[in-house]
Amino acid sequence: QVRVVESGGGLVQAGDALRLSCVVSGSTGYSYPMGWLRQAPGKEREFVAAISRTGISTDYTDSVKGRFTISRDNAKNTVDLQMNSLKPEDTAVYYCAVDLWGDGLPIASNQYDVWGQGTQVTVSS
Repeated sequence: QVRVVESGGGLVQAGDALRLSCVVSGSTGYSYPMGWLRQAPGKEREFVAAISRTGISTDYTDSVKGRFTISRDNAKNTVDLQMNSLKPEDTAVYYCAVDLWGDGLPIASNQYDVWGQGTQVTVSS
């Protein structure tokens, strides 16, 4: 059974950087397409970034392009999200997720099958 656990959230000031990490277990050596999504209070869960199985391809929502970078280390079964120049509107619970059945870049929430428990990111102005 595939599981993911996120870490790295916290309280930062606008303009600061933060790195989120996600550890995947139970994948038996197979690398799945993965992504980060977030949910702010009172809002729908939204796509943030996705990475292909090999890590060669990535995609981002427009609001984080140029500020966030998703990466993966398949040898360590980890997927990270480096977040720079954080803004108050980035405040949300961030989730790491796995697409068990696809082979591309999952950019919609309903493409993901396994979710972590989430990690809170709060950016103060």
